[in-house]
Amino acid sequence: MFDLTGRVAVVTGGNGGIGLGMAIGLADAGASIVVAARNPDKSAEAVSTIEKRGGQAMAVATDVADKVAVDAMMAATLGQFGRLDILVNNAGVDAGGGAADITPDEWALVLAVNITGAHYCCQAAYPAMRAGGSGKIINIGSMMSLFGHGFAPAYAASKGAIVQYTKAIACGWAADNIQANAVLPGWIDTDLTRGLRDAVPELDGMVVSRTPAGVWGQPADLAGIAVFLASSASDFVTGAAIPVDGGYAAQG
Repeated sequence: MFDLTGRVAVVTGGNGGIGLGMAIGLADAGASIVVAARNPDKSAEAVSTIEKRGGQAMAVATDVADKVAVDAMMAATLGQFGRLDILVNNAGVDAGGGAADITPDEWALVLAVNITGAHYCCQAAYPAMRAGGSGKIINIGSMMSLFGHGFAPAYAASKGAIVQYTKAIACGWAADNIQANAVLPGWIDTDLTRGLRDAVPELDGMVVSRTPAGVWGQPADLAGIAVFLASSASDFVTGAAIPVDGGYAAQG
């Protein structure tokens, strides 16, 4: 039920953090992985990591905010593997300060990558998934899809939008046997959150005290949900927004 042998997965931002954790999980389950990210050196390292574990992977330099680059990445994927079964929209950025201070360019950048980029990737993936008779789309939201934080208004807006966009395509593409779901990671130890902890010193204590598990999550903690949502085990699950957060959202 969880076997992904013969499937092909594109993971945007798959060269580090949550994206790499998911990519490794999908590869370990048998999928061939396309690491679609901007940094070619990090992507090469990610491919090497997957291959050392016995998986198959390739890297394609991609800026998801550029529709031409996204279309080229999808063409390269189909040229190499001949199919596309799974899309993980993980690429994301944060920029700027509070709502009173964020600049127009910072706001536009976050929305362009986090939500418009996900849309471009879904739009580019749809024809191949429809032609193949099925597809799995996993969009990465955030705890900020549920909760407000004053220090990240653009990021929160983009991650709230991801959940509603996921529901929309889940409904729109159900007849094509394409399931779309959102994963809402809790506080995961990544380069992005380490930078945030440096900027907001009280964040670490707040996260640990509110999370029932009492720890930050690790990128590997997202591997299982990725495999579930990419596999036939989730064929009747679509339009859902699933926290993977150590209980953070459950704590009053």
